[in-house]
Amino acid sequence: MNSRAKFVVVMASTCLVILLLLGTVLSRGVAAEDGSNGPSGVYKHFAVYTEVLSRIKSEYVEEPDMKNVTLGALNGMLESIDPFASYLNADQYKEYLKNFDTYRGDLGMVLAKKFGYIAIVSVVPGSPAAKQGLTTGDMLETIKGVGTRDMPLAYANLLLKGAPGSTVDLSVLRRRPEPQKMTLTRAVIVYPAVLSKLMPDGIGYIRPETLVHGKVKEIASAISDLQSKGARKLILDLRNCAVGTPDDGVDLANLFMDNGLITFVQGQRYKRQDFKADARKDITKLPLVVLTNRGTASAAEVAAAAIQEDKRGEVVGERTYGDASIRQPVTMEDGGAIILSVAKYYGPDGKSIQDNGVTPSTLLQEPDSQTEVNEDGEPLNPETDAKPVDDLLLKKAVEILSKK
Repeated sequence: MNSRAKFVVVMASTCLVILLLLGTVLSRGVAAEDGSNGPSGVYKHFAVYTEVLSRIKSEYVEEPDMKNVTLGALNGMLESIDPFASYLNADQYKEYLKNFDTYRGDLGMVLAKKFGYIAIVSVVPGSPAAKQGLTTGDMLETIKGVGTRDMPLAYANLLLKGAPGSTVDLSVLRRRPEPQKMTLTRAVIVYPAVLSKLMPDGIGYIRPETLVHGKVKEIASAISDLQSKGARKLILDLRNCAVGTPDDGVDLANLFMDNGLITFVQGQRYKRQDFKADARKDITKLPLVVLTNRGTASAAEVAAAAIQEDKRGEVVGERTYGDASIRQPVTMEDGGAIILSVAKYYGPDGKSIQDNGVTPSTLLQEPDSQTEVNEDGEPLNPETDAKPVDDLLLKKAVEILSKK
């Protein structure tokens, strides 16, 4: 079967399974007068799905591989409800459990599913991915020669890991129409230190590239240092900050808040848990602006949502990516597993961060890419070749703070 035929079959089956899932979810609510949302409605969805699947099998130009159709439908269904979910068959799950924590070499990318492919949420500065010029929005078409279409996200992460110094071949879909082939060398990821500096007019600037464990303490030290140097206002730059757990986001928000709800987590089988600000952990009352973009995710989103809803500071930039949940493997009878969100983190306004992201009070689009590339798609040397890019978001933050 050619690639176009496979695409048509997979998309058709995916849409049908999503329809089936929707009908099942709706059936849990109150049945409509015509019964479309009740048990009879679900049976109709089953009937439609069964008939269309039968028609595809009997009428399509050539008999499709139903195993691949089913796999594509399962992955499409999972992606439609959770872009970070994965279905692993028994062999994949066994390999995942055995090897995921074995290899120390990585490329430094945070990934999610998008349009059936593996998409880059953000990259760690200084990592092999960053050095290659990969950025938010790029999509991995192949990993080690294997197509990522309908590839489980957890398995893609596994394929990218390996011994430090080993290489991995990628094909990447970027702004150019043709995929770019590249070879990256895995490395032990070193998370950069928190950047801080005192800008003109007494504005303290703080940029944590990640929020891995320990970075919030670095931020607290940077705040204290800036205040001792005369900072009267603060900018917290959380752009492209996607590494860190939601709990780290709670700790970050608490540096600026002395009371109120920071976030809460809840799931269908996960009892609601509230996280409230502890006055003892609040270390500054200085006016604050937080910067976000499409690469802001997880811990950084939790902090940004709390600070904005508490009106402790203004958030400037782009809507964030949307990734704040507790993910766990749910094992299957055949030895496989579904890795999916069992609980989501919510902003104080009650909106799911994973479903909605964080929309800044001052929306401002960032240029498509801060990384310039040459005609071959290779990243330019930022010190000699790259054209300077005005930081519109930072300028806006300074403008807002000048009025406070």
